[in-house]
Amino acid sequence: EDPTINALENKAADIFGKEKALLVPSGTMANLVSVLAHCERGTEVILGDKAHTYMYEAGGIAAFGGVHPRILKNHDDGTIDLDEIKGAIRPDNVHFPKTKLIGLENSHNVCYGAPLSKEYIDTVSGVAREHKLPIHIDGARIFNAAVALETTVKLLTENVDSVSFCMSKGLSCPVGSVICGPSDFIVKARRLRKGLGGGMRQAGIIAAAGMVALDEMVERLKDDHANARRLAEGISDIDGLSVDLDYVKTNIVYAVLTDNSKTLEEVVSAMGDVGVKFFAVGPARFRMVTNRSVDCDGIEKALKEFSSYFGCS
Repeated sequence: EDPTINALENKAADIFGKEKALLVPSGTMANLVSVLAHCERGTEVILGDKAHTYMYEAGGIAAFGGVHPRILKNHDDGTIDLDEIKGAIRPDNVHFPKTKLIGLENSHNVCYGAPLSKEYIDTVSGVAREHKLPIHIDGARIFNAAVALETTVKLLTENVDSVSFCMSKGLSCPVGSVICGPSDFIVKARRLRKGLGGGMRQAGIIAAAGMVALDEMVERLKDDHANARRLAEGISDIDGLSVDLDYVKTNIVYAVLTDNSKTLEEVVSAMGDVGVKFFAVGPARFRMVTNRSVDCDGIEKALKEFSSYFGCS
């Protein structure tokens, strides 16, 4: 293995307090590999109905792993009711798939970028332990969650079995995700990565960016959060747009078009023409994400363009 990859994996494992780590090309592959390493074909994973693994990963856990998703309702804060989780764990009966894994997402993309608290995660972990089930966290943006909660990723994940994080979101790398977990789990994950085409030669250049990111990009995530708050507050002051500020906890802003004289498609197109790019996530709802490439001046430019488009002074 490339020494820089080894260094990144060792560093990631240490940061999360896990035995081993594994570099993979993408967050989708990280979740797929993790679920398949925990679950055999014909078994079941409990997921929220707004989980990225369920909504946006091409049904890979079922298509490639034969793993059945048991879907429960996500609340707006990204949590799932504990009683629902308990009720979804299958009894040992030949009519049912065996429950083999509980999956959480932190921070939760579709749920306004909500960070899951350590208290909630630990409570779910307690339920999992009672039933001898592992927990995997899709932590694509878990560093955002840790910064928002003023804690560390090690503390957030100390009572879960595996976690994946994305290097190419807030951490600002060109590409790559990392899975962390027990040694035997990572052995399985490495074989699955190979079978899925995720083994990469000469990938030290990817790992090098990851090393820089873990050293230099975590603390600055608070700037992204502050910029998201400023963006949300500015949008909420514009007639024709609405934002629930109570939901803006990290670097993701969901806004709603309330001006019935315009379509969201028109708004997205017009704003894109002036360099403010975002996409629709519903007939009137859109999503904006702050990152290292969007500074304070960029936020003010976006707000100026929104105000101009909606005829505000």
